[in-house]
Amino acid sequence: MLGHVPPFPQQPQRSPFSGHMVVCGDDALAQRLAVELRYVYGERVTLVLPPRHDARRPELPLTGRGRAAALFGRMSQAMNRNGGNGAAGGPGDGDTNAGVEAVRILEAPEPSDEIFEEAGVESAAALALVYDDDERNIRAALTARRLNPRVRLVIRLYNRKLGQHLETLLDQAAAVSAPGLDPAALDASTTVLSDADTAAPALAATALTGSSKVIQAEGLLLRAAERTPPGDGRIADPGLCTLALLSSTTHDPAGTEGSDSSGDEGPQLLPDESQVAAATGRGTVVLEAVSQSGPAGPPPRMGGRGAPLGQVFSRRLRWSALGVGLAVVGLAVASWLTTGDHPAHAAYLTLLDLFAMGDPAIGDPTARQILQLLSGVAGLMLLPLLVAAVLEAFGSLRTASSLRRPPRGLSGHVVLLGLGKIGTRVLVRLRELGIPVVCVEDDPDARGIAVARRLHVPVVLGDVTQEGVLEAAKIQRARALLALTSVDTTNLEAALYARSVKPDLRVSLRLFDDEFATAVYRTLRTAHPQALTRSRSVSHLAAPSFAVAMMGRQILGAIPVERKVMLFAAVEVAGHPQLEGRTVEQAFRAGAWRVLALDATPPEDRRPDLAVPAPASTDRPSGLVWDLHPGYVLRPQDRVVIAATRRGLAELLRRRSTMVPRP
Repeated sequence: MLGHVPPFPQQPQRSPFSGHMVVCGDDALAQRLAVELRYVYGERVTLVLPPRHDARRPELPLTGRGRAAALFGRMSQAMNRNGGNGAAGGPGDGDTNAGVEAVRILEAPEPSDEIFEEAGVESAAALALVYDDDERNIRAALTARRLNPRVRLVIRLYNRKLGQHLETLLDQAAAVSAPGLDPAALDASTTVLSDADTAAPALAATALTGSSKVIQAEGLLLRAAERTPPGDGRIADPGLCTLALLSSTTHDPAGTEGSDSSGDEGPQLLPDESQVAAATGRGTVVLEAVSQSGPAGPPPRMGGRGAPLGQVFSRRLRWSALGVGLAVVGLAVASWLTTGDHPAHAAYLTLLDLFAMGDPAIGDPTARQILQLLSGVAGLMLLPLLVAAVLEAFGSLRTASSLRRPPRGLSGHVVLLGLGKIGTRVLVRLRELGIPVVCVEDDPDARGIAVARRLHVPVVLGDVTQEGVLEAAKIQRARALLALTSVDTTNLEAALYARSVKPDLRVSLRLFDDEFATAVYRTLRTAHPQALTRSRSVSHLAAPSFAVAMMGRQILGAIPVERKVMLFAAVEVAGHPQLEGRTVEQAFRAGAWRVLALDATPPEDRRPDLAVPAPASTDRPSGLVWDLHPGYVLRPQDRVVIAATRRGLAELLRRRSTMVPRP
């Protein structure tokens, strides 16, 4: 589809610049991150990729170095078509659109000392380690910290707890190796991120209708809600402020989602009042509410330690036990009323008769004899019930470690394809939202199988491209399909087959290539005009967070707006002429950034990262002021929370000093 991409020219042995960015990885995230840094932030980038498997074969267009070159070429062409507008196109940076040669590509099987030296890590400003293997990233991070204690490290790790410990360890190593390091720089010297955690909320939201996006900042919750147009030429309620205008076709089942190349009909981020007033009939994303989140509660339990009664015994057996119990109670009450005995003695005699342990009621009143016969009948009923309970309990305990099958009457659930890193995080997110899920995975040893077992989520083991697998997942009664495998063609094939079974099924695909996604939209729109189809790229959702971390900042969160991304970040006003000395109203730039809140906490008491929840024991109230007056003048000592586009945030964070050649 992209055609053959010629190989890159031979690169020099050492990086000719200092203060540049180095990205090491083996999948789409590394390529997206290099694009983000080069064509959005205007940074010099060296990209380290694994070599081709077979040097004798011509390079395939969608793998390895050729895929990266094709992606860089398309991005360069898009920048040239846009006239170089954006953060990277300012004065003094005339090589922003210089073409694919602006990104230096190296090939190495492992991030060793030699390849780090060739990439110039010892003089780089930041290094991103985004290999898919956590162990490889950890080894490379330790090596890089030894070579350059001052380099800013951004590490991709799936293991959250290990990431926290590693971040502390590497920061301590930087402090010991460089005693004079600025504490502010040390705080941002190591950042551990997970692409799965970043993308999972957005992927889970595609399976739901009207879901809100939540961003947490210093104990407060920003809730961005999607609102449909009210019709009759009116505009939607703007809430506290309008963050984005959706595409004109976003609420049309046959319409396509907008991206950066959609033009005026696509989504518009951070519109001004005139744009909002003119956008009648279009949906909006608004800042709906700001609320106190309170102390963080304990994490949701992944699975029960015990075996709940409803999971050990079937519903039919439980109803049978209830019937026998009511019969015993009724017999005891009848014995008490007919014989005049004490209620406890009457119940005792009933139990003796029930277990055939009493003497025959010879010579007793007729009522007592009848009750003894009925108690014997109830005892006969109790025996098979006890046997069935033992057998069911034994079977439940034996299969406690096995996977559940989809229940017979299940409906309104989400079918999730793929239980890798991304699928596992999405599964946990959906269960936190209380959404019933059925998973489909062909690898019985996949990462998410154990998680699904602990969550008691039904799993169908099998190849989704084989007939009968989706039917076993009850796709005909599902509300949505999430195809999250790492293979684009597998996701597409599963979506097409699911649509053949249920034409109006809501489908969300994980796709890497935007051109391929566009072709998928057109095909599915023609074949199924009444069904909603959405696609998301994990690397596209995660790359902005990694890029901002490489610039020494941490974003508070990211909200996907169709195929665009809106970022929320805390920014120091000092050193930013676009903000300093301006009023809140003057600082607003439509399509770039908008000031949402002011951190009124004194600078010496501020926490470095607003994204980290405040300790539960603190009595200090949040210093964020959300109802800012438009005439408030931003001072150098202020820190503000902004909503920004990728290019807008890049313009604010772009380093003022240019890279200097090596002497």
